[in-house]
Amino acid sequence: MATDIQTQVVDLAAHFPGKVAAESRPGYSGFMVNKENLTEVATAARDEFGYDLLHALTGVDYLEQNKMEVVYHLHKTTGGPKLIFRTQADRVDPIEIPSVTPIWAGAEYQEREVFDLFGVIFTGHPDLRRILMWEGFEGYPLRKDWKEAFYEEDIKPYKSRWPEGKHTYAEFKNPFRDNLKFPANFNPDEYKPEGEKDLYSSLERFTVQQEGGLKTDHAVVNLGPHHPSTHGVLRVAVTLEGETVLGLKPVMGYLHRNHEKIGERNTFLQIMPYTDRLDYFNSMSNNFGYAITVEKLMNITVAERAEYIRVIMAELSRIQNHLVFIGMLLNDLGTMFTPALYAFEERELILDIFEAVAGSRMMCNYFRFGGVVRDVTEDQMQKIKDLVFDRLPAKTDEMERFLNQNEVLVGRLKGIHVLNAEDAVNFSVTGPVLRAAGVPYDLRRADPYSIYDRFDFDVALRHNGDMMDNYLIRFDEIRQSLRILEQAIKQIPGGPINSQKPNYQVKVPAGEAYGRIEAPKGELGYYVISTGKQNPYRYHVRPPSFVNLTAIEKMCVGKKIQDFVALLAMLDIVMGELDR
Repeated sequence: MATDIQTQVVDLAAHFPGKVAAESRPGYSGFMVNKENLTEVATAARDEFGYDLLHALTGVDYLEQNKMEVVYHLHKTTGGPKLIFRTQADRVDPIEIPSVTPIWAGAEYQEREVFDLFGVIFTGHPDLRRILMWEGFEGYPLRKDWKEAFYEEDIKPYKSRWPEGKHTYAEFKNPFRDNLKFPANFNPDEYKPEGEKDLYSSLERFTVQQEGGLKTDHAVVNLGPHHPSTHGVLRVAVTLEGETVLGLKPVMGYLHRNHEKIGERNTFLQIMPYTDRLDYFNSMSNNFGYAITVEKLMNITVAERAEYIRVIMAELSRIQNHLVFIGMLLNDLGTMFTPALYAFEERELILDIFEAVAGSRMMCNYFRFGGVVRDVTEDQMQKIKDLVFDRLPAKTDEMERFLNQNEVLVGRLKGIHVLNAEDAVNFSVTGPVLRAAGVPYDLRRADPYSIYDRFDFDVALRHNGDMMDNYLIRFDEIRQSLRILEQAIKQIPGGPINSQKPNYQVKVPAGEAYGRIEAPKGELGYYVISTGKQNPYRYHVRPPSFVNLTAIEKMCVGKKIQDFVALLAMLDIVMGELDR
């Protein structure tokens, strides 16, 4: 039988001889593109081959080979296999690679991140500035020759601590301030943030308007980073004409702790609890994405019972996330505490389940490579059944009755446009916001992982793309998650909960792997490179909060400033995941 075109991987090397070569490194996949031909190949990938969704973009520093690499992961919103290509440049500053932001707008923040942490200059980028580090920061912290404060060794466990268990406090060796490394001739007492000029200059295209000889000044207003509606330390500089938003630039990084550098210092297993700290509302989902990525590298199966337990925990996590979204959205709109408390009551019952099975309510650290850390007892399963079959469906109906016909809520949300389908895909937006724009793209259907292909459920979909649809689709997704949970509870088999023996360290073969899941806020991806050692050579997180925020200016331009809080809420961002 002929292979369906949707299941065929495009052979870029055949289409671009001399410009593209098939990846030849053992354990790697995809294609290597000459950087001079990157724009041509990327444009063809979108326009000729249909890869409309740039899912992930990140850098890799191959210090020993004296190469800096940028990796691109592409997908089609119509389904089908992914396309991976990469390009390299000599590791000699300035390292320059063409920007793909004019092709996929969703590359803007991801390229800024690679610039910030690796020092790669993307030529043609519309606003290339640091995005996570402060403007005066010296060096590029994800380069392999960059050493952090209190640096001991590249990999754990450190020889000073294993196996004898001896340790010293780094603070004792580094008196206060001695661990700070400032640029040459830098005086922190006289520092004035130069980056502010760059930030405001990116808004200057809106500063003055000439109408009939009348010169009109526009106001630049800063929201945050201490504004309660930003749900964390996010700052937004907004250019206003009256109450209408003309331009908008978010400023992030206040919570940045270089999660990926920490990951590259840790063993593969030690990274698992660090994933809990990303989207701290959904540590079960974070564990899920990381586990399946490393399992790809290890080429191992997951215990059958553990597969069902994973799905149950992930869908319970999705439900509590969406309930909190609904409650906090109403809080942002001015209802104060009542809807939020109703939502948090149900969330607490789900967290009771997490605490019982994992030992922790928020930072669960429950998944392991090949399964989960401990089984679900009969008593715990009965509590899950009570929630899934009785309480949660009834409480979801109750919240809909209380809220969805409220005239103030409908007046604030209905008809206020968020994103249309074309813009959502162009800006690499995924999750409920993409589906509320009419794109039926859900990884559990488009690229099934774990055992999601065994369950009967619908992709939640709305078509208006306004705030009301973005709000209602969370109710739709809660109901579909309940359908999945009902089936998983009925089908769960007995047996072991892990296909592997418990180990302090796991042996991960050399190669690369990219794993992704449909997290509650959008697609959560992990890109991991192993060299066969106990630590990953490269560990990258593709967080939905960070990538989805790329579209915030597109969402807000032309809207009223009073709608900004609700529009930002639609993205359902969490700063721990966004800043990492």
